[in-house]
Amino acid sequence: MSATKANFTIRQVSVLLGGDPAALKDWAARWEKRRVLGYVAVIFTGAGLYGAAMGYWRSPVQAGYNLVKFPLVILATTLGNALINGMLAPLLGLNLGFRQSVMLVLMSFTIVAAILGSFAPIVFFIVWNTPPLVGHVEVPWATYNFVQLTQVVIIAFAGVAANVRLFRLLRALSGNDRVARKIVFAWLVGNLFLGSQLCWILRPFIGSPVLPVEFLRPTAFQGNFYETVFHAIGHLLAS
Repeated sequence: MSATKANFTIRQVSVLLGGDPAALKDWAARWEKRRVLGYVAVIFTGAGLYGAAMGYWRSPVQAGYNLVKFPLVILATTLGNALINGMLAPLLGLNLGFRQSVMLVLMSFTIVAAILGSFAPIVFFIVWNTPPLVGHVEVPWATYNFVQLTQVVIIAFAGVAANVRLFRLLRALSGNDRVARKIVFAWLVGNLFLGSQLCWILRPFIGSPVLPVEFLRPTAFQGNFYETVFHAIGHLLAS
């Protein structure tokens, strides 16, 4: 099947990862239900497997929760950023409609999910060979913070790689390298602020080792992601 046909096939993921602007420009211009559902399926598979692999270090229940929560974080970030990008893109020099903005951001996060899914076996190997959280009189905070920061690095890498991969498409749509660079930067900033805070609210990874495993904590809206990262770095450096 041709990569530009409407029906989504798994072979089209390789075209998406390759960032071919000719094919992706056509895909972004049309709202096709099967293609959108295909992207959502890739996001649930890749992000779900990554979240489950990481959550298994905390407990099998946490892994099961993460199988659902991490894809929900990515889809919520997609919708939020699509709305923001649809308003910002004309100011940055690219006239996008809301549906086209959704398709572009959805493509970006499909690439993110595919990258994270490929990291899932590596992450599972890391947590399998890391001392477990349960069974300790005291929480191994240095190990816990190391695993936390490893997540941040891997997810940041996937996000940057996905946005940079679509640079050629943005350049083809705008016809200008400078505009494409500004949009890529805006996407990265939006993904960082919205995605990281949604991750903080839903906690789709390890969870606190001193609290019971829950799908959504009553204190979910207290604190923020950046405070946690700074504390993790501080604990790791002080250990």
